[in-house]
Amino acid sequence: MNFIDLIKSRRTIRQFQQKSIPEDVLIDCVDAARLAPSAANLQPIEYILVTDKRQVDSIFPLLKWAAYIHPKGDPKPNRRPVAYLIVLINEKVGKKWSHHDAGAAIENLILAALSNGIGSCWLASVDRDSLRTLYQIPEDYTIDSVIALGYPAEDPVAEVSGDTIRYWQDADSRLHVPKRSIETILHINSF
Repeated sequence: MNFIDLIKSRRTIRQFQQKSIPEDVLIDCVDAARLAPSAANLQPIEYILVTDKRQVDSIFPLLKWAAYIHPKGDPKPNRRPVAYLIVLINEKVGKKWSHHDAGAAIENLILAALSNGIGSCWLASVDRDSLRTLYQIPEDYTIDSVIALGYPAEDPVAEVSGDTIRYWQDADSRLHVPKRSIETILHINSF
């Protein structure tokens, strides 16, 4: 699959196989995130990679999943992520553009993971206070988000949106994700 097709095939995954991911593969994905663009090259983004089963289990209740289809769309007990990446912003290094840096790094990570057959879910609805306590994250670090990782146990489909952007599940629990068409978002040479 070429790179553009890989990007276009990416969907958020919320149901995962219970197969562990080799740590060297995950580290390679984080390395791809590390090399993302960074404003003024300050590189304020840091990570906590969590692969230990007990720790993975302790993070799960600190996250909120799939608001449009909650609770049906939440990961089932036998379909939960097998790893997490906690994305941190080191406020001592840089703050002004750090959320842009985080977005670029996270997209690199998500695409690197997908190129290895690993699905992901980027979660911003996180109990940051509990996560900070659990991992003893210093106060001068902002918890940006958490990326859930694992081999996919579902195959969501993208479709052109009509009147809504709300994702939904069909009778077979397949996730449908409406996306705005190129014609509705691209303006060439003028608005």
